[in-house]
Amino acid sequence: METLMNKNKNQSVYDVIISGAGPVGLFLACELALAKCSVLVLEKAENPHSPLKQIPFGIRGLSAPTIEGLYRRGLLKELEVHKRLKNPHQNAGQGPRRQVGHFAGIPFHDGNIDTSQWRYRLSSSTDTSLISEMEELETVLSRRAESLSVEIKRRLAITDFHQTEDGVTVLSGDQSFQSKWLVGCDGSRSVVRKAGGFEFVGTEPEFTGYSTQVDIADPEKLSPGRNVTPTGMYLQSQPGYVIIQDFDGGAFHNSEKPITLEHVQEVLRRISNTDVTISALHIATTWTDRTRQATTYRNGRILLAGDAAHIHSPLGGQGLNLGLGDAMNLGWKLAATIHNIAPSGLLDSYYTERHPIGAQVLDWSRAQVAIMKPCPHARALNAIIRDLMNTHDGATYIAGRVWGVFTHYNLGGDHPLVGHSVPNFEFKDGTTIGELMRDGHGILLDFDMNASLKTLAGEYGDRMKYVSGRAKEQLGLSTVLIRSDGIIAWASDSEPNEQSIRQAVALWFAL
Repeated sequence: METLMNKNKNQSVYDVIISGAGPVGLFLACELALAKCSVLVLEKAENPHSPLKQIPFGIRGLSAPTIEGLYRRGLLKELEVHKRLKNPHQNAGQGPRRQVGHFAGIPFHDGNIDTSQWRYRLSSSTDTSLISEMEELETVLSRRAESLSVEIKRRLAITDFHQTEDGVTVLSGDQSFQSKWLVGCDGSRSVVRKAGGFEFVGTEPEFTGYSTQVDIADPEKLSPGRNVTPTGMYLQSQPGYVIIQDFDGGAFHNSEKPITLEHVQEVLRRISNTDVTISALHIATTWTDRTRQATTYRNGRILLAGDAAHIHSPLGGQGLNLGLGDAMNLGWKLAATIHNIAPSGLLDSYYTERHPIGAQVLDWSRAQVAIMKPCPHARALNAIIRDLMNTHDGATYIAGRVWGVFTHYNLGGDHPLVGHSVPNFEFKDGTTIGELMRDGHGILLDFDMNASLKTLAGEYGDRMKYVSGRAKEQLGLSTVLIRSDGIIAWASDSEPNEQSIRQAVALWFAL
């Protein structure tokens, strides 16, 4: 190790090396670079574009926290797919029974959703859900990262690393790189997680899932849309694109056998209970509902985010949103640590805040699988959930969970908004609080134009902005302290107590 460090002593030392140039790694790189950190992203794949990232395989639903995060960094306007692409799982019809999502394949409709129950969403709020495409999202994030001077190297997979108290030496074949920190955003089979000695615990799979592009000689034998059968499920979202769930305990996926036309046809025939014929197999991949989570997200100078930290069934598409939430939470905290302006325990709060959110999503995924199994017990539960989702309260709750509306951190505090995403307050001139967060700084929001609060914010220099003025909808608030990731750290409905607000500011921002 000493020889290697001496050999590379003249190398540039990056603040952070990120393993993985997927959406999570790229978004984290953008957050760090926005905070003036030097970042190197290493990606094992040569070509960022893959057929599995394109429509319809690459379609993902973005949840409310993700949409808010992209909006607050000025990236939402660059995504075009959601403007022209309808959710492929929606009914063709419009009106009060339009399908807008599902839980375990059970649809919920916009006519049943009572948004008045979401009391902190304003008329100026961003959408609660949007359709995106993985390839487009990665392209937008890559472009932003490069504009912020992030260095992205492809065809370089991390093979090993060594950390000391001062930094990390990262190895890729016969090349080495130096950094202060290493973050694994390298997916479910993360090399960083494995080499870093992280424990990865959870439950084994119930099924093998198949995503395929095929030519079907007799497509009329398959019903369109999602079809739950006595032996599994198949979904035909568009002609020739078929997704299958075979409840084999993940046996085929784990076998690592080649996915042949004959095998896909056998599975599809058995699940659909037809003699449908596949004449050509163009694309095929398998996946499972294996559900695991790292018991810690940090080991010294090594951190995990995204699928490297947690894996689960892709049902509902919540994995991408969970990973982007990790990046938004970690970026500013790691940057403050690098710049030696982090209050005590700030970086540790990444794990204490994000691990419970991940655990909730994992259980949400397990619950969906439990009521999709082809057995009488699951069908009974499915019928009950279906009835509940046809009620206003049931649909509103499910939609709130699926779209991340209820996501919040347990930060303590007396005000019910603490730990929640800041509402998108709109000021008299039309400016919104989201637009004021483009630079990634925290904000002390003062609706009552209190001179002492302006003085307080000034003590923290460019780490915190002071924003004052009346908003069109204020929710009865007078003062709001907003973290760099858009989370409310402190709030008051009346004239703030100076000692209380100073304690809250010191907890998240160092002088």
